[in-house]
Amino acid sequence: MPQQQFRIITIDDNEAIHDDYRKVLCASSQDSELTEATEFLFGETQEQRLSDSSKPIYQIDSALQGVQGIELVKQSVSENRHYACAFVDVRMPPGIDGVETSKRIWEIDPDLPIVLCTAYSDRSWEDISCHLDRTDKLLILKKPFDPLELRQVAAAQTARWQLSKTVEQNTNLLETRVLERTNEIVDTRDLVFFTLARLAESRDPETGHHLERIEGYTRLLTQWLSKNGPYQNTLTDRYCNEICRSSILHDIGKVGIPDSVLLKPGRLSRDEFEIMKQHTNIGAEALEDSALHSEFSDFLSLAIEIARYHHEKYNGSGYPHGLSGNDIPLSARIVAVADVFDALTSERIYKKAMPPEEARLLILSESGEHFDPEIVAAFSAQWDAFKQCADRQHAPPTAPLVGQLLAQVQNSIATPSH
Repeated sequence: MPQQQFRIITIDDNEAIHDDYRKVLCASSQDSELTEATEFLFGETQEQRLSDSSKPIYQIDSALQGVQGIELVKQSVSENRHYACAFVDVRMPPGIDGVETSKRIWEIDPDLPIVLCTAYSDRSWEDISCHLDRTDKLLILKKPFDPLELRQVAAAQTARWQLSKTVEQNTNLLETRVLERTNEIVDTRDLVFFTLARLAESRDPETGHHLERIEGYTRLLTQWLSKNGPYQNTLTDRYCNEICRSSILHDIGKVGIPDSVLLKPGRLSRDEFEIMKQHTNIGAEALEDSALHSEFSDFLSLAIEIARYHHEKYNGSGYPHGLSGNDIPLSARIVAVADVFDALTSERIYKKAMPPEEARLLILSESGEHFDPEIVAAFSAQWDAFKQCADRQHAPPTAPLVGQLLAQVQNSIATPSH
């Protein structure tokens, strides 16, 4: 195993002490010559060689005053070349003492182990503890120190520092992997539910990019409401994201509505409308059943709310339960505005698309009746973004897009059929 190398800083007003640190902790050429002579005369066992090869190597930087040592620590952090241990003298006249020096060092590098060295008894452990936290990063070493004790303290503190760094790296790696895995699960979950919603939507070929628009409109509303009005505390970033993701499942229950009703080109009869209204309960019940067998029950709880209640009206005249005001879940009140605006401005088999400005005026007129006034206020504040999105869906294809479509048609003609 290769020898580990550590950077150590010694802070002491006595230059001779720094020499002592180097003599004890760093192998000199004289030590090397003595070691070679000893090996020649007495031999060396394999265990001794392995033991020597595992001894750490120390690079020592020295400072004669606390302020100078603090600057060296600051430089080591800025260069990402952290010290593994600091030996700090308690008394260093005329500058700040070792206790204050240690306190300032930990403000710069909180993970640096410190060994306070003192030959005086005027600073008791209780006194020091009043100024520095009691932690395994702090040790006291009495002067004059024994060489063996100094080596042991240096080895223990640098090993502790190395272990803490290894744990930190492994923790960061684990957190990264957990985050990556979580994102994969979220992406997979979103894909599954988008596919499910798309299958339901595919029964009505004229809805176009309805799901994308509903999610986009919902996001515009939640963005504003999370920073304005009475729902700011409720609409956290996570809650907003979940509402937007869940919004695409609002009409999932239409898979249970017969084509004769769902795709009827004319006005629905009273009985047919009663059948159509059942899509709210059909969708919610299907999602509730899925929630019983899914680890994504939190996500599905919002989807269930939206599917069941997005046709409720603020004045209580909606369906399926005739809820009113704040009894209607906030998620459903938000999606209701997004859904109605998109329905008004989109062409269906039974109607033409309404111009966006007319749809805006209609929604504003329904504030307090069909819609929550606070959400209508958000709609009004975000109108420019709503109109841009609505205008894009009615815009004719651009020339490059037409060219791409023509090229695809030509390629399909040129390709022999199977």
